[in-house]
Amino acid sequence: MDPGEAAILESSLRSFYRLFALLPPLPAALPGRMNVIDHVRDMAAAGLHSNVRLLSSLLLTMSNNNPELFSPSQKYQLLVYHADSLFHDKEYRNAVSKYTMALQQKKALSKTSKVRPSTGNSASTPQSQCLPSEIEVKYKMAECYTMLKQDKDAIAILDGIPSRQRTPKINMMLANLYKKAGQERPSVTSYKEVLRQCPLALDAILGLLSLSVKGAEVASMTMNVIQTVPNLDWLSVWIKAYAFVHTGDNSRAINTICSLEKKSLLRDNVDLLGSLADLYFRAGDNKNSVLKFEQAQMLDPYLIKGMDVYGYLLAREGRLEDVENLGCRLFNISDQHAEPWVVSGCHSFYSKRYSRALYLGAKAIQLNSNSVQALLLKGAALRNMGRVQEAIIHFREAIRLAPCRLDCYEGLIECYLASNSIREAMVMANNVYKTLGANAQTLTLLATVCLEDPVTQEKAKTLLDKALTQRPDYIKAVVKKAELLSREQKYEDGIALLRNALANQSDCVLHRILGDFLVAVNEYQEAMDQYSIALSLDPNDQKSLEGMQKMEKEESPTDATQEEDVDDMEGSGEEGDLEGSDSEAAQWADQEQWFGMQ
Repeated sequence: MDPGEAAILESSLRSFYRLFALLPPLPAALPGRMNVIDHVRDMAAAGLHSNVRLLSSLLLTMSNNNPELFSPSQKYQLLVYHADSLFHDKEYRNAVSKYTMALQQKKALSKTSKVRPSTGNSASTPQSQCLPSEIEVKYKMAECYTMLKQDKDAIAILDGIPSRQRTPKINMMLANLYKKAGQERPSVTSYKEVLRQCPLALDAILGLLSLSVKGAEVASMTMNVIQTVPNLDWLSVWIKAYAFVHTGDNSRAINTICSLEKKSLLRDNVDLLGSLADLYFRAGDNKNSVLKFEQAQMLDPYLIKGMDVYGYLLAREGRLEDVENLGCRLFNISDQHAEPWVVSGCHSFYSKRYSRALYLGAKAIQLNSNSVQALLLKGAALRNMGRVQEAIIHFREAIRLAPCRLDCYEGLIECYLASNSIREAMVMANNVYKTLGANAQTLTLLATVCLEDPVTQEKAKTLLDKALTQRPDYIKAVVKKAELLSREQKYEDGIALLRNALANQSDCVLHRILGDFLVAVNEYQEAMDQYSIALSLDPNDQKSLEGMQKMEKEESPTDATQEEDVDDMEGSGEEGDLEGSDSEAAQWADQEQWFGMQ
């Protein structure tokens, strides 16, 4: 080859290389070279779960009839993808069975140093060697066990994963399961491990605080991220607020969350408003609690969390139509949460349909065994149906889940009093007083028990005076003090107490009791007004209705005067006009009967 031809050839090769460089890269494997396992994997990744289920089921049957058809690694993949599709269809027990088979296949696979080539398929792509994670399979199994309420099995499968191989979600699930089982120490360890890996895992922070870990210790675990990431200066205050929540210091928790909520960047946060509403409820400030729940609901019409407490408060106020509407709205959002069932149960309970309330409470617990409000609803229904011992079990479980909620203890103490177990009620009330501190609520609860024993009447009076000194508007303390004054027949003092309590609030029970006291001092007209106000606040308040009906049957001074006139007319022989008015008398009788039914 002469130099000229060589130069031309070299130039041509350079041009070819330049053109080749401009071509797009060839695919790693043509579609025709993919094996069937690759197709199953791609469908699983695309979320085609029903398609995966059908195809993997057929392929597994083929493999069972011809064990040489797929390699051990391919069969492992098929079992995992089939189990995943079952999990998606909520067939948890079947999914556990297939996951177990997959793990057994993986165990056999790990013992084999060489992978057998498949007989009936094309050469596998590099993707086919990317096997599903055994750790992920075990996590899915644990999820199935929790859905089946088999927490011990879930803990056992996750415990089998070496600590160094546990991902944050595995540690989080373990922490929650340990906590539910009452194993506080391993639960704390798991929560801390979550925070070590993910220092902004706020639910893990709440878990630690709920297990009595000091707020300062928890805050120290997030200090680095607060200092290095901008706009996180609020986090330390947030931790402080929820530390107060879990120690039962409601007033300081409210003040701290209010300071957070007032900051421009966190204003109108639904979670903070929900926490505030719950804290006001725990503190016995039902009015502010309802206002905060309504504010949160306006910001997020699809809010479910906390709506069970909101529905309970509305039901207590006699707003049963609002409760019914709330329940319907929540069911339209989701019937797989406990809250809609609890709200409907509250409507039934305050409509005195206790059997239905019991069923709805049980359904809520089935959906969420940690729902405190569902346990309280079912416990109250059982108590009112006379099944006190069963009710006690539910109130004790509520106390275990929410040791800082006073209403849980109130329900248990009411059960003790209903069964005349005054000694047990006194022990429990004293424990609450020592544990949660001397505030208006704990003082009133202890006084309530003291009122049941004639020996401790004076102690009850002292406790109620202390409670009312702290909070003159606390309705439960006012009611119990009025009950004590009624026993002592100090009606004028009771009227003054109730008028003072009603100066800045309106409550059905207070208006009704004031009506009772006014009747006792012969102030009938004003008593009637108080009963009317009570019924306007709660049309279903039976005691107010009974008080009004009793007054209507009582003889008024005008009626007495009319009877005297009738006697005079009978004495003078003037009977004709009266005898001619039978139809009018019947009409008045009908009217009296109608008023008696109101």
